[in-house]
Amino acid sequence: MTVGSGEVVFRMGQAPCTGVGIRWTDEELNAALNGPVGAVLFDDEGKALIAKSLQGVADSEFANENLRRLMEGPESIKDWRVGEAIAEAYLVSHRKCTFPWPTGRDEKRRGSSLPGADLVGFGTDSEGHCFAFGEVKTSSEAKYPPGAMYGSGGLKQQLEDLCNNVSSRNDLVKYLLFRSTSVPWKKQFERALQRFLNNNSDCQLYGCLVRDVKPHCDDLRVRVASLGTGCPVGTRIELLAIYLPHSRLDGIGAQILQRRRPN
Repeated sequence: MTVGSGEVVFRMGQAPCTGVGIRWTDEELNAALNGPVGAVLFDDEGKALIAKSLQGVADSEFANENLRRLMEGPESIKDWRVGEAIAEAYLVSHRKCTFPWPTGRDEKRRGSSLPGADLVGFGTDSEGHCFAFGEVKTSSEAKYPPGAMYGSGGLKQQLEDLCNNVSSRNDLVKYLLFRSTSVPWKKQFERALQRFLNNNSDCQLYGCLVRDVKPHCDDLRVRVASLGTGCPVGTRIELLAIYLPHSRLDGIGAQILQRRRPN
C-alpha cells in the first residue's frame, strides 16, 4: 500500500540539503488514514507476524480471547502520532525508505514519548542500502515556520544533532543492531552497517513538518540553507513539509480510531 504523492508546491536547495513542500487533497489524506497510515499506527505487520509465530500457544477459546485483548490496538491516539505515521508512510512510499521497527513496540506504557529519532531504518540510493533517520513535527500553528521548529526539542535542534553528533547516530544504529537478528531485514541492516562503519556520516536524514495550514516556503527556507552549510561528507538531508487540508489535524487521532473500530 502506498500513499498519494501529492502536489509539489515548492522546491528549494541543492545537495547535500534540499527541501520540498507537498500538498495533499482530502481524498489523499482519507485514503492514507484508511490504508498505510492506519497500518503504521496499529502495527498491522507486527501483529500478523506475532499471530503466525504464536499459532497453537493459545489452546482454548478463553486463551485466544485473552491473546486478542493483549494485542488489540491503542485506546487513544495523539494527533502528533498520526503526523509521525503520515511522514513515515510518505517516506516509505516515495523515498524508498524502510522503517522496520515501529517505536510503539518499545513503549512500556501506551502513548508514552520515547527518546531518540522518530524514524529509524534504511534508505536506498545508487550504492544500495544505507541508514535513514527522521524527525517529525506536527503543527497547526499559523506561523512560518511554526514554533515546533525551535527550542531544545524542536526540529532544528534535532536535525543539527543528528547531522553533527556522531554519538547520536551511533545510538540509533545500536538500537537496530540489537533487533537485527533473525529478521527479514537483516541483509539490509548488514549492508547499511558496512557503509556506516566505513563512514559514520554515510546516512540519509529527513526532517518532516506535517501541517494543515496554507503552504509556504518559509517553513523550510532558512533551515535548508543552514543545514546545507558544513554538512558532513556522505550525509544527505531532505526537509519535507506535508500540507494536509485545512484544519484536518485537530482530533485526527480520534478520527482514525473511529475508522478502525469494527462496525
